[in-house]
Amino acid sequence: MNGAAHDTWAHVGIDVSKRKLDCAILLNGKIKSKVVNNDRPGFAQLNAWLQERGAVTDSTHLCLEATGPYSEQVALALVDFGWMVSVVNPARIKGFAQSELARNKTDRADAALLARFCAAMRPSVWTPPSPAYRQLRAMVERLQALKDMHQQEVNRMEAHHASGETTVLANVKIHIVWLDERIAELQREINDHIDGHPELKQDADLIASIPGIGEATVAKVLAYAGDVRRFASAKALAAFIGICPRQRQSGCSVKGRTMISRTGHADLRKALYMPGLVALRHNPILKAFGARMKANGLAPKAVVGATMRKLAHLIYGVVKSGKPFDANFAMNGVAIQDGI
Repeated sequence: MNGAAHDTWAHVGIDVSKRKLDCAILLNGKIKSKVVNNDRPGFAQLNAWLQERGAVTDSTHLCLEATGPYSEQVALALVDFGWMVSVVNPARIKGFAQSELARNKTDRADAALLARFCAAMRPSVWTPPSPAYRQLRAMVERLQALKDMHQQEVNRMEAHHASGETTVLANVKIHIVWLDERIAELQREINDHIDGHPELKQDADLIASIPGIGEATVAKVLAYAGDVRRFASAKALAAFIGICPRQRQSGCSVKGRTMISRTGHADLRKALYMPGLVALRHNPILKAFGARMKANGLAPKAVVGATMRKLAHLIYGVVKSGKPFDANFAMNGVAIQDGI
């Protein structure tokens, strides 16, 4: 797409909140604004307004920030209408606003900012995950919420024992038992859901073939990363998770430590931490890799971070190739690099 052709395009920014959508269309150098409700009738109203303004699906690019369930429903509806949609990391929008020295922050101004960002940066088009992946993500997030509640109740029970105040101890125990039952029930539902969808089952078996990765981690990888094949490379998957190296060096005075970027999916990054520790002991490839990193003087946490990155590469490799983990093949084909 050349610059002249791109000038004829319309770029739309959508600032998403719980109840409303602030929209701005940038067309022929002019911005027009519109506010609609964040619901199905509002989505239809937005679609009609874009067409009234002369936007056509083949030459219109819409951009909105990733804000969880409030933005996903908007994006899904707009894709169904046939529009090209980009769902962008809010950190990119914040950086773009700083580059413009933006002083005002209102919903209307943010929508216009998103439209200008879309025109200048041309972010990649968002491909919505299939219903099977979205359902799995909802179940995985609910399971984690139940586990968090369980840990809170265990902490409360310990606190009651320590204080000697046992009045509500029986009530806490009953709730812990109930949570145990719900957690086990939901885990079975997740396993059944994966088994019931061939595309999920195939990838789950491939990922589970990697030593160090258990069924809980498999479900989280599928839920949070979606179809791993959508990434252009293993490095792109590692960047999505936020476990790629981040260097801090400038001139001869700034020589900071290299560490993982942490700019990515925090829940998936957290999910790979324990598998990284396990893989250092039981995965022959990563065990040798970790030993080499330690011999080079890398700090223990840095070794774990490097191992998590290698796990992401292995996950991408088995899914992309369609072949289960093979230690002999990986030992010959995976480059072992110093640092993280």
